[in-house]
Amino acid sequence: MDERVSIEAKFDLEAIPRENLGQVVYAQLSDALVKGRFPPNTRLTIRELASSLGTSVTPVRDAVLRLIQDEALILRSAREVRVPVLKPERYNELLKVRLRIEGLAARECALKASPDDIEALQLLAKQNDEAISNRETEASFDLNQTFHFKIAEIADVPLLHGFLHRIWLQAGPVIAESQRDCSTLTIDEHYRFVEAVRARDPDAAERAMVTDVGNGSKVMLDYLRKLNEPI
Repeated sequence: MDERVSIEAKFDLEAIPRENLGQVVYAQLSDALVKGRFPPNTRLTIRELASSLGTSVTPVRDAVLRLIQDEALILRSAREVRVPVLKPERYNELLKVRLRIEGLAARECALKASPDDIEALQLLAKQNDEAISNRETEASFDLNQTFHFKIAEIADVPLLHGFLHRIWLQAGPVIAESQRDCSTLTIDEHYRFVEAVRARDPDAAERAMVTDVGNGSKVMLDYLRKLNEPI
């Protein structure tokens, strides 16, 4: 990636207590990536992250190494870590797996959701709709991610949730940055999904989820193709 399009990160992370620092730092950085806080090609420095989190560099370095293993970050040099710029081909690989995993989560959710779960999903969809209408970009990203992860939580398949988290670690920056213009967002399928869950219809729930993920992927692929164009 050409250095002229390098992005410097703006750190605004919550300071954390000293106990279980390694895991807590990993969780916070993971959450930032999943929610698109760091756009593709953002340069991260361990010292700046440590300063923002209020920790020493050691737990941050350990967390960054774990995220490199997760393929959520890449090591460009001994001092330079970046959020990767996915190739369209790589994103397509993630998409294929995501469609299967989130489709399965949707089916399990339709079979297991309690009335309270259904109302929680309905509320998330409504809040997301309002955030989009008000052009509250970050809120809409957070609510979208929360909606998808809530489905996996209700599905209650821990292995599935782990795979989904790994995929969103890599795809989250792309999902957020490609949809920075709220006017391109729609959550019609979220409402259809909730109605399918309310009707205990796993087939309809899976269709709504696959359509939702598939529709969003078109915007993301266009974004990645432009990002990967030589300058």
